[in-house]
Amino acid sequence: MSANKGWWVPPEGEDSVSQRFLRKTRESPLVPVGLGGCLAVAAYRIYRLKARGSTKMSIHLIHTRLAAQACAVGAVMLGAVYTMFRDYIKRTAQDPGEK
Repeated sequence: MSANKGWWVPPEGEDSVSQRFLRKTRESPLVPVGLGGCLAVAAYRIYRLKARGSTKMSIHLIHTRLAAQACAVGAVMLGAVYTMFRDYIKRTAQDPGEK
């Protein structure tokens, strides 16, 4: 048996996990922003769990989920607007003679 060299190593010609993550981040930069917002909201709401007062636990968790999903949906919408701007408006501004 060969020695265990740690994590899985991709075959020649394929990207490693970190290279693939960086490439995907460059292609759609708002995905990590949405994920970070989701995690930040969830962490804050869990931190505030002690100060929820007389609110039921289930209601507090529903509000936490709703706020985290709102961050994710907002990031998706911003990404869609950015992509539309990049593909249509910016391209039209660069090629004013074509129609």
